[in-house]
Amino acid sequence: MGIGTSLKVNTIKIVEINKSEVLFLPRTERIKFENAIYHVMVRSITEVPLFKKDDDKEKYLSQMRNYQIIYGFKIYAYCMMSNHAHFIIDSNGADISKIMHGLNFKYAVTFNRIHDRHGHVFQDRFKSKIVDTDRYLITLSAYIHNNPLKIKGYETCPEKYKYSSLRVYLGIEKDKTGLLDEAYIMQMLGPNVNKARENYLKLVYMCDKAKLKKEIEFEDEKTEYRSERKILARNFNPEKILQFISEETGINKVMLYVKNNRNNKSARALAVLLMRSLCNFKMKHICEILGNITESRVSKLCSIGVELISTADRYKDIVNKFIIQQASQ
Repeated sequence: MGIGTSLKVNTIKIVEINKSEVLFLPRTERIKFENAIYHVMVRSITEVPLFKKDDDKEKYLSQMRNYQIIYGFKIYAYCMMSNHAHFIIDSNGADISKIMHGLNFKYAVTFNRIHDRHGHVFQDRFKSKIVDTDRYLITLSAYIHNNPLKIKGYETCPEKYKYSSLRVYLGIEKDKTGLLDEAYIMQMLGPNVNKARENYLKLVYMCDKAKLKKEIEFEDEKTEYRSERKILARNFNPEKILQFISEETGINKVMLYVKNNRNNKSARALAVLLMRSLCNFKMKHICEILGNITESRVSKLCSIGVELISTADRYKDIVNKFIIQQASQ
């Protein structure tokens, strides 16, 4: 199965035709839909591996989890090789470009600092292709999990490869990253868990689209799991978020606009997190709402918000609590 990118015309890039002639061509903009599932691939530049050590893979997954907390997207499958990685991402109403650009920038900064280097890490933009059918979704996940078969020592046992979600699919281990929703695909292979895992491993080993069509019977593409998939709207009112945070934290709403105050830092952090997640705002808009603070300060507050949701039981469900409250009004 190939890897592609759905594109449309928008901005400008320069392409060299020959040594004396330069032609301006339209740069292409990624086609995106708020309810889409994407096959995303990231790749490193030729002269450097994307992940020099296993610790680098752990760091990328950890940073992806932080972005997942912010934007609420879902991961259905992944596999990380030395110079590239594949993910199936359900954007769940979020902007896939905003997610991946932020994640890859953060990882590149971290990678360069750890390995004492400068310059680019990723090869051009990330590649993405919209997954438009259930059949393609299952086949794609098998293709992704098939990648370790190319690594010496894993030719007959891709399920032993650590940095792939296949081990979770097959029930060998629980998801340690907190990223994965493997049930979304696995339940399409039938109600019997053991049989579903057996069939899925066959898919991974075959991973030939023609063979898959002949040898594997899929359930109807309009399966139950599709009807259970809900897309999160990203058009919430920031003033309602600030009022909600005020009520949840006991901090006067007016204080949420005050800069450099220790007593309101956690409340402002949670407000920033909810606005980044649920308002589909650019950073500059959040800066303006909170009293013309800097983008770096917004980023720092968002990181604090992620930490609060991850570690404080009081706030771990605060995003869902706000959504439920708004739905009931």
